[in-house]
Amino acid sequence: MAEEKSFPMTAEGKKKLEKELEDLRLKRRPEVIKRIKIARSYGDLSENSEYESAKDEQAFVESRISQIQNMLQYAVIIDNNSVDKNEVSMGRKVTFKELPDEEPESYQIVGESESDPLSGKISNESPMAKGLLGHKVGEEVEIEIPNGTMKVKILKVENVA
Repeated sequence: MAEEKSFPMTAEGKKKLEKELEDLRLKRRPEVIKRIKIARSYGDLSENSEYESAKDEQAFVESRISQIQNMLQYAVIIDNNSVDKNEVSMGRKVTFKELPDEEPESYQIVGESESDPLSGKISNESPMAKGLLGHKVGEEVEIEIPNGTMKVKILKVENVA
């Protein structure tokens, strides 16, 4: 039997997924079922765009419910209390600057299920996070990125509440 994938995430990320799952089950699913019922009442389903649209949405909702249930079942909550407070680890926010003289950037390193670069959250699977993990404040690190190598200096590491 294949080994199930684990989904590292912060406690905040798990709560967010649980809230989304509840919303999908209690709001979106009943709404879609209602839309399907109404669309069926229009008669001929072969040329009924409302019915097709509702069925497509139902497929999306059911797929997302299944995906979230799987992520929650195999969730591993990130606990970095045993890690040096100056070390880059999952769940922490790291501030660094590209050398020689770029502006500082900050990202929280999270599991891929929580990743949202526009909100300052990068996946632990990303080249940037992989290059930073395990290093400490003050270190200069060379990171392999898709278009070459970049050198950064880690300025600050902080826990995110």
